[in-house]
Amino acid sequence: MSYRIGKSFTFDAAHCLPSLPVNHKCSRLHGHTYTVEVVLSAASLAPPGFVTDFGELRPLRQYLDATMDHQHLNKVLDIEPTSENLARHIAEWFRENVEPTIPAHLETVRVHESPTSWAEYQVPQP
Repeated sequence: MSYRIGKSFTFDAAHCLPSLPVNHKCSRLHGHTYTVEVVLSAASLAPPGFVTDFGELRPLRQYLDATMDHQHLNKVLDIEPTSENLARHIAEWFRENVEPTIPAHLETVRVHESPTSWAEYQVPQP
């Protein structure tokens, strides 16, 4: 048995996908209001009965604000900024910078680039 929680964050950013054909609309500069969802789990609850305190996820909010919000993602990331690549990048950052400080494990990162389109990265569990 395990417990799961989720938290959503939003940021606005521009990007283009230069590896696509020139006539593909996503090869041109455009923007999204991204929503990032993280799902965390724990086998048991930490006092007073949390998977983790939602406030302990604040470093992710700060990272997104400082690194991605109102940025041209191609200029601030070393990857082509597809939603799939963003999900993995955010998961790896979270596992390195947040997960060691909380009593939960990251399961999934989902990145929505619109209300109807998303990509998900499922974190390999140790």
